[in-house]
Amino acid sequence: MKSRTRQTLRIFWRHARRYPGMILLLVASMVAATAVDVYIPSLYKQLFNGLAMGAATGQLLSIIYTILGSAFVMWAFWRVAGFTNDFFQPRVMADILDTCFKYLHDHSYNFFSSNFVGSLVKRVTRFERAFESVADIIYWEMGQTALRIVIILFVLYFYVHEVLALLLLAWSVLYVIFSYIFARFKLKYDIENSEIDTKVSGTLADTITNNINIKLFGGTAREFKTFRNVTQKQFQIRKWTWNLSDINEAVQGGLMVFLEFLMLYNAVKYWQRGVLTIGDFALIQAFLVQIFGRLWNLGRHIKQLYERLAEAEEMTEILMTPHEVHDKPDAKKLEVPLGKIEFKNLTFGYHKSRNVFKNFNLVIKPGERIAFIGPSGGGKTTIVKLLFRFFDVSGGEILIDGQNLADVTQESLRANLSLVPQDPILFHRSLYDNIAYGRSNASSAEIYKAARQAHCHEFISSFPKGYDTFVGERGIKLSGGERQRVAIARAILKNAPILVLDEATSSLDSESEYFIQDALKTLMKNKTTIVIAHRLSTIMQMDRIVVIDKGQIMEEGKHAELVKAKQGIYQKLWEIQAGGFGSA
Repeated sequence: MKSRTRQTLRIFWRHARRYPGMILLLVASMVAATAVDVYIPSLYKQLFNGLAMGAATGQLLSIIYTILGSAFVMWAFWRVAGFTNDFFQPRVMADILDTCFKYLHDHSYNFFSSNFVGSLVKRVTRFERAFESVADIIYWEMGQTALRIVIILFVLYFYVHEVLALLLLAWSVLYVIFSYIFARFKLKYDIENSEIDTKVSGTLADTITNNINIKLFGGTAREFKTFRNVTQKQFQIRKWTWNLSDINEAVQGGLMVFLEFLMLYNAVKYWQRGVLTIGDFALIQAFLVQIFGRLWNLGRHIKQLYERLAEAEEMTEILMTPHEVHDKPDAKKLEVPLGKIEFKNLTFGYHKSRNVFKNFNLVIKPGERIAFIGPSGGGKTTIVKLLFRFFDVSGGEILIDGQNLADVTQESLRANLSLVPQDPILFHRSLYDNIAYGRSNASSAEIYKAARQAHCHEFISSFPKGYDTFVGERGIKLSGGERQRVAIARAILKNAPILVLDEATSSLDSESEYFIQDALKTLMKNKTTIVIAHRLSTIMQMDRIVVIDKGQIMEEGKHAELVKAKQGIYQKLWEIQAGGFGSA
């Protein structure tokens, strides 16, 4: 826990120190403003002493003008600090968001499969806001308070009475030690509160995402019961942390009452001996008001500091977690002049105890159209994930035109691959932007051409806003077939040398599939193409069909060859799909 807190602070400091000029100006203005603020009570001491001794009106007015001038100087320094901070903090917060975005998106496919979207978004926003809170507390509260106490101790020791300074010093040490120990004790509960808060957000996000399933299966009451159990735990830990805060404030308030008694009691004794003046009482009381105001807020802000650090730690954990799949320091860009793909002695498993592939070998020729079929769970989709390097292989290697995927940058690899998935996900952006995502520098004419080839233009034209129509989160406003055609248009526009179709026509009606098949024929020309399909009618024209089961190649050949193989897997699948309903 302490280690994670230090890591959070290091990350914040790493971003803040990029602006040393801003930090220097902030510190200098804060020191100057605080020094003037502490100096002003000494002017009040002079004023009260003057009043007690019957000083002339001109002398008293001179002191008042000095107080006014000092207050204006203090105001000016605080304005410098405020406007400097108005640039510094938002700039650092933007940098932190950029870092979170980049590091988060560099995590692997497996990472995003294991984390709720809502929870990740909340962690990022908490982390950014935690910097704002931590910076405010350190600069505006802790820094000022520490500086103010040091100056007050100096003035009391050398210009009032050393015993009063020592009393204040001993009390300040006791107060800070208590606040620190109590905050450290409370931190574990703040972390627990933060974790349960994230769990509430994740549970809520999961139910909202699956709202249609809840309705279809009548699960509202069931899900509410689950959600209520989580919020009940949140209530319990939140109530306990708030109780701890009240206990903390009660003890701190008692310490303040005790200090004021000690200071005034001793001040009266020294006044009776003629050591202190009436003005010294005004000075001491002004100092106590300043200290109590700062420390009372400081106590609450130390509590908030640890709460914000506790909230930030979930994102710190992500930032400190190494990426599962990462580029080598000397990784080069992938060049694909031909499009030959080789799987050599490939070994891979999602779990250490169970391999999906073991010593798997396959060569796909340049420009070859190859189809993978077989029972579910046989490894077809895993091959695609490994080809895109969503996971690193446990053994063996995957080569494209003789280049090991582990030795090239992930960005250049995926730039040379196009994927049309079974269930495409779109951005909540316009249809035009979603298609253009395939190639950001494409012209409007190229985008419209790709849309026509994928038979998107027809349904897009029927929308009131046409290509400017927003599709909703994940493309929810479109039908499954429409989303599929937009994904195909995106792949057509990208025009990568290697094309992967993962059940690309599974969401289309028969008429749309006919048109799309025609578009795909054009798209597949001069490209190495991998097709995964359960509907055998979509792969009859492939150059080669590879039957995969349990991570092994069971059969391979053309449709005409495989359909004749007696008792073959492909032949059985063909009989089921081609004649199963007829015989039934």
